[in-house]
Amino acid sequence: MIGRRPLLLGLASAVATPRGLGAAARGETPSALPLAMNGAWRQGGYALGRTAPRALIFVDGEALSTASADGLFIVGFDRDAAAEVDIEARDGAQSTRRRIAVAPYDFPSTRIDGLPPATVEPSDPALLERIRQEVLVKTEAFASRADTDDFRDGFVWPLETYRVSSAWGAQRVLNGTPARPHYGVDLAAPIGTVIRAPADGRVIFTRPDMHFEGGLTLIDHGQGLISAYLHQSQIDVAAGQTVRRGDPMGRVGMSGRATGPHLCWRLKWRDRNLDPSLLIGARPPERLA
Repeated sequence: MIGRRPLLLGLASAVATPRGLGAAARGETPSALPLAMNGAWRQGGYALGRTAPRALIFVDGEALSTASADGLFIVGFDRDAAAEVDIEARDGAQSTRRRIAVAPYDFPSTRIDGLPPATVEPSDPALLERIRQEVLVKTEAFASRADTDDFRDGFVWPLETYRVSSAWGAQRVLNGTPARPHYGVDLAAPIGTVIRAPADGRVIFTRPDMHFEGGLTLIDHGQGLISAYLHQSQIDVAAGQTVRRGDPMGRVGMSGRATGPHLCWRLKWRDRNLDPSLLIGARPPERLA
């Protein structure tokens, strides 16, 4: 399993900063707009929030999302997120801002040898064109922005039995060459093991034969939160299909760039890479008074 326990800061906004400080000292604007947040406030983590229904959500001054009709929203922190982030909710003339401290995390390094050279440093023109086309279709899929809050009940593990064979965020060395960090949690399991949806959502992309990912499925959980399932031997859902937590989606394989049977489970919030395991059991703040 992952060697270090994540720093889970499940704190409501009322106790997220020292009591007795004024609004400005707490990094928030004086306003009556309600705003409560909890989550895993660390690199690769997230904040789950509740505010006024349909309020605009700003992150470091940029409008990035809209709260659901129930006032729920999510904000993700990338692997290399800065030490602080400002999250603001605006509803008409009202707004409330919170400054969150994002804890650093000591990511491990992993080495993988024996990969086919074409999967590490491809050079064939036809293969490079194929990879370019696959990047385009993935980019289009990751741009999906379903107006839902299917993340509201948290996630469960997509496999019932597994072994974490590679931790999220690890710096990878492939065939001796440093590569980009690993933005997935690798769950080793026998080929054919059933993969189940960890949360409600809508399937937005499937393809059985991606060069790097092999059998790939993407699910939109709302507001730009999209999970990915790589190296599948079989895909049992189709784009446009709605899935509920626990629904079977496919089966574990070792297609694409893989040296053994496993599921690589990934998660993105907009353009930020998140650790999906941190959303296991997550719950948003209770309803506001």
